Parts: sequence; structure tokens; C-alpha cells
Amino acid sequence: MKENDMLKGSVGKSLILFALPMILGNLFQQFYNMVDSIVVGRFVGEEALAAVGASYSLTTVFIMIAIGGGMGASVLTSQYLGAGEYGKMKTSIYTALLTFLGLSIVLTMFGLVFNPAILSALKTPENIFADAVLYLQIYFMGLPFLFMYNIFSSTFNALGESRIPLYFLIFSSILNVFLDLAFVLIFGMGVAGVAIATVIAQGVSAVISFAVLMRRLKSYREKEEEKVPLYDVDMLRRGTAIAIPSIIQQSIVSIGMLLVQSVVNSFGSAALAGYSAGMRVESFCIVPMISTGNAVSTFTAQNLGARQVERARKGYRASYGIVFAMAVLICLLLQAGHDLVISAFIDAGKGAEAFSVGNGYVTFISWFFVLIGLKACTDGVLRGAGDVKVYMLANLVNLAIRVLVANLCAPVFGIQAVWYAVPMGWAANYLISGIWYLTGRWTKKKIISG
Repeated sequence: MKENDMLKGSVGKSLILFALPMILGNLFQQFYNMVDSIVVGRFVGEEALAAVGASYSLTTVFIMIAIGGGMGASVLTSQYLGAGEYGKMKTSIYTALLTFLGLSIVLTMFGLVFNPAILSALKTPENIFADAVLYLQIYFMGLPFLFMYNIFSSTFNALGESRIPLYFLIFSSILNVFLDLAFVLIFGMGVAGVAIATVIAQGVSAVISFAVLMRRLKSYREKEEEKVPLYDVDMLRRGTAIAIPSIIQQSIVSIGMLLVQSVVNSFGSAALAGYSAGMRVESFCIVPMISTGNAVSTFTAQNLGARQVERARKGYRASYGIVFAMAVLICLLLQAGHDLVISAFIDAGKGAEAFSVGNGYVTFISWFFVLIGLKACTDGVLRGAGDVKVYMLANLVNLAIRVLVANLCAPVFGIQAVWYAVPMGWAANYLISGIWYLTGRWTKKKIISG
């Protein structure tokens, strides 16, 4: 078994080396989501891009449920790993896998039945409604693969093996790109083609990830007399207590998108296409921030499991330097190249309104990415400690601000009010979680025995 570097050595180096594969892996995951939009936007048309965009806010909620659930469940895994209790660590993994497999099947049935009603409630424009329903129907059929793939990735990260999910994400991203182009350009399948491509890519990666994880777990030797149950209700209870706030934290941006979708839809399909392109760019750019926060969560959990509280504090402080450096770089790149970025999705000559909306969103939001980075890292410490009540409240405040400002101000001040609310929510979230971090109460939280 490989020695776990997060428990010793340079804090900053350990955190960066662990976070970097997570950042790259999640960038690849966002990349193949972006490819869906780029392919339909450039080769099918503006309405097809709007249809995928109308579906995006809903599909991202389910993605973030999977990621958040995996992150929450992996806190137990990380703490047991840090404490050297490998038998309990394996049981926590098996419990999470079986639980989320069952949940994904339930959510699949829900999505297949109710997605037309949800799109209707969101006031999806009639000219793109049929394509949006078709995209979601296919997408929901592959939801169990999506869930298990993300749970496997979170488990590898909890074990300190963040490079393994990166390899699978690179593979699935490349596969998805080729399938997108084949189904759209060669077979002329349009919106259905990009949905099928995503399901196939995630399904293949999920199956391979499962095989590698099972083999990897064999390298952790539990005590000879120790039993390793496949399911533990008490671990489910403790994991759920962490997973639910983690799901909320990971899903805030996506739930906010969903709840303000009807506001954006009211401005028409052209505005929706531009907003969708801008949101794709934002989702890609905040990946380094979210991934760093997730790395801080695992770092904190492992070090608290090993009773190294001060090292956990140092990890949090080191994350600030990482976040500030990335936020400045991303802002400079987007301010210099926003036209080029949006033109990847929309032809300015054919969709002037859509191009203008997307461009306006990207140039505005790029100044504020540091806020979501600070929020993610602070939430990561609290999640890694299992101290979830306050950071769940902070994320709910974030969501409330985004939804209220968008719904109250957009009808008066225009679509720009939708994105003005985003940094306001991030700032409030960071302030609440940051104050709680300073109290130090998170260091006294205990979620594993021994």
C-alpha cells in the first residue's frame, strides 16, 4: 500500500500535489459537457444550443447530487484511512456504493416521468421544448452510470489516489468528443446524439472504475480478526448527516441555476442560448476552486483522523494562496479573450443577441471567482471535520440571495440582474462559514470512534 503523503511533509506541497489531479480531472469532466454545447451550437444551431442549455441546469443538479454525496460519504473513508482502520474504511465505501446505486435508480425513474413537467414549469420556450425533453430522457437513462462514476471518483480521492480519476476522466472526455462528432456530423442525430455520446462515455468509464477500485481495495489489509460487512446502517446514518449538507453545498450553483431558469427563459431562446454559453464557461472556470475545496476536505478529514489539528489548519491557510493565484490567472485570461471563448459556442454574425448575453455574463463574473474559491475551501474544512450545520446554512443563504435577487430584480433591471446575484451569494456564504471556522469548534467534532 502506498504511504499517504497528506499526513506528513510540506503542507502546501501535499495539498497542491493532491489537488492538481482533481482540478485537471474535473476540468476534463466539464470539458466534455462543454463539447456537447459547442457541437450542437456550431453544427446544429442556436435553438439546439438553447435546448441543451435548458436541460443543463437540471442535469447539473443531478451531477452535483452525485458529487456532493460522494464527497460527504468519503469523509468517513478519509478519517478511517487516517486512523489506519482499514476494515471500517472498506465497509464505509461499500455502504456508500450500494446506497447511491439505489438512489440513482430512484432518481432515474423520477427524471423519466417528470422531466417534461419540470421543463414546462421552468417556462422553457416552445420552439426548443421537444429537443430539451428528448435530451433529458436519454440523459436520465444513463443516470446510474453518472452516479456510480462520481462516487468511484470521490472514493479514489478519499484514498489519496486523485490521479486515478484523472486518467478515467481523460479517457471518457476523449471518447465523448469522438462520439459527439460521429453522432452529430456523420449520423445527423443532433441533440439526441450528444446525449447518447455522454451516456456511453460515462457508462464505459464507470464499469472500468469499479474494477480498478475493487482491485485497489485489496491492497489495504484489515486486521485478521476484523469482519468487513458490506453494509452498515450506523455508517449510513453518520455518512448521510455529512452527505446531505455536502450535496447542498455542491449543488448550490446548479440549484440556483434551476430556480432562476424561468427568469432567463422569459427573455427568449436567444438570451437563453447566450446565458447557457456563459454558464458553461463559468462552470469550467470554477472547477479549480471547487476542486481545491474538495482537496481541503479530504486533507482535513485525514489529518483530523490522525489527530493532527494544526496540520489541518495549515492546509486551510495554504489553500488561500492556491485560490488567489488561480482566480487572478483565470480573470486575466477571460478579460483578454472573452470574445474568442463565447465564439466557440455562438457565431456572432448569426446570433448577435445570444453572443452579447454570453459575452456580458463572462466578462462580469470573471472578476469574482476568488469568492467561490474562498467559500469552497472554508466549506471544505468544515465538511472534512464533519461539522456541517453552519456551512449548510451558509449555502442556503447563498441560494436564497441568488434566487431572490434574480426573481425580484431581473424583471425591472434586465437579465443582467441574474448574474449580479451570483457574487453576492458567494460572499455571504464565505462570510458565514469563515466566522464559524474562526470559532474553532470544528476541531472538536468527532464522527468516527476510537
